[in-house]
Order: sequence, then structure tokens, then C-alpha cells
Amino acid sequence: MADREAPPHGLRQAIALHDYTTWKVGGPAQWFAEPGSQDELIALAAWAVAEGLVFRCIGAGSNLLIADAGLEGLTLCNRRLQGSRLDGSEGWVEAEAGEPIPTLARKAARAGLHGLEWSVGIPGTVGGAVVMNAGAQGGCTAEWLHSVRVIDPARPEQPFTLGAEELDFAYRHSRLQQEPLLVLSALFRLEAGHDPTAITARTSGNLHSRTSTQPYQQPSCGSVFRNPEPNKAGQLIEALGLKGLSVGGAQVSTLHANFIVNTGGARAEEIDSLVRQVQEQVHRAHAIVLHPEVKRLGFRQPAWEPPGP
Repeated sequence: MADREAPPHGLRQAIALHDYTTWKVGGPAQWFAEPGSQDELIALAAWAVAEGLVFRCIGAGSNLLIADAGLEGLTLCNRRLQGSRLDGSEGWVEAEAGEPIPTLARKAARAGLHGLEWSVGIPGTVGGAVVMNAGAQGGCTAEWLHSVRVIDPARPEQPFTLGAEELDFAYRHSRLQQEPLLVLSALFRLEAGHDPTAITARTSGNLHSRTSTQPYQQPSCGSVFRNPEPNKAGQLIEALGLKGLSVGGAQVSTLHANFIVNTGGARAEEIDSLVRQVQEQVHRAHAIVLHPEVKRLGFRQPAWEPPGP
């Protein structure tokens, strides 16, 4: 009988995931690794497939709520998968999936490239921005993305490219939220030839606008709910007097009502309960369903749904 293949380098077991989410909650990962290259990520994914393990990839851990019980299988964190290449004359920008989107925005600004100024305050990675079609300040990922390189978990050794037109982009949505494809890198086409000083000033201004109106000093996931246009989620929540509403260590921010913060020692269960309470109260008052931007992982209980007719 042939010996089983040894696990790839860098695999660890029973790693607490609260240090890998911006909410600072989450139980242990059965298996965990932080690949430093695309080749390492692909090798780890192939190992998980061979072992019959489910696996997923997390980035900066924003827009992510991991259950207190933790996650089975292999959890890959791509935050070491960083790097970017910019063509200042043509406007092409290629970035690894783990590149922080604020870092990329600043690099583009210094190169006189217009297009990513809106993203400087988003606490996530390029890969996460593509999956979620992240947006702010009137801009979004879909406007500037040209293509994305991905792997299919069923065939991780065969990376392939999808054009932006193949990603079914909509408001805070892409097909990558339904299909288990993992992002390796993304290619953007920005506007070249702008004044770097002006672009940098606009980028810095956007960051100041966000940090002065949102609770950046406390652990959160960023905005919890998508805006139910033409309404704004934060305004609906604030109008109901829900700022400061708490469940254990989880609290609706007193600064911005579309943020839930960890005031210290919160559990994922408490955050999830608070999300549900806000959804229920807004639906009861306005018959509006607030859809979370947050991805839930490891929960046995399904996400909240409005009551039937």
C-alpha cells in the first residue's frame, strides 16, 4: 500500500480565527495555512481535495463572521499573498489577491492613475473586493476591473481567467459569491495621465471622510448591511433609535448605525443575534429587508429571513 502524501509545508491545526477577522471573533480552524505565493495556495488546495476536505479562503477577515465553534476542513488566509505591478502610462494594474485594497489605492494615486480613490478606506483585500464588488464614495470594483485569475476547488492545479463581463456584477454582488472559485489575482484598467498630487489628495480626503464618520477605532466588519436603495441602511436603523443596542459585547455603533462593533469580548453568536434583531425591527417598522454584506461561516442556524405572508 502506497504511503500517503505528506501535508504541504505551513499547515497548522486548531488555529484560533479571531486573530484573522476584523471583528476579532471566530473559533478554531481544523487546518490552517497562510500561503506566500500562488503556487503554495494551489498546492494546499490540491492537498485538501486529495484528503476530501472542504476548504475556503479568507483575506483581511472583514465582512466575515466566523462561528464560535470554528471551521472544519482547511482555512487558507491569503493576507501574505501580496504584491502589485503598475503600468503608469497605460493604466494597467495587476494585484495579488491578498494585496490590501487601501495599499493599492495609494500606489495607484502616486502613479497618477485615477479609479481607486474611493477604495482607500475599505478594510479588505483585492480578492475580497472582487468577490463582494466592494464600493464606497460612489465607486465600486466592477467599474475598473478588467479580469480576474481564479482556481476551481475541484481542479486547483488549473488556474484560469474570467473577464469582468463574466462575473455577473451587481450592487455588492458577483458570481463568485455563489461559485466556490478562489481569486489568485486581479487586473484593473485605470485612467492614466492624471496629476499624482491631485489624485493623492482626493484619496486622502476620502479616507478622512470615512474615518471621521465611522468607528474605525473599534473592531467591526465595516458596513453590516447593503443599502436598500433608495434608502440607506444606517439611516433606517438610526431612525428606529437602535444606536447603542447591545447583545453581550456586540453593539450597534453610536457613531454610525450601519456598523456593529465589538466593545470587548463579544462572541460571534452575540453579533449574529444583534444582526437579526436589527433586521427584524427594520422589517417590522418599514417592511424592508436588510440584506447583510457579511458572509457567515460555520453557523448551523441559517441566516435570518423575513416571516412569510
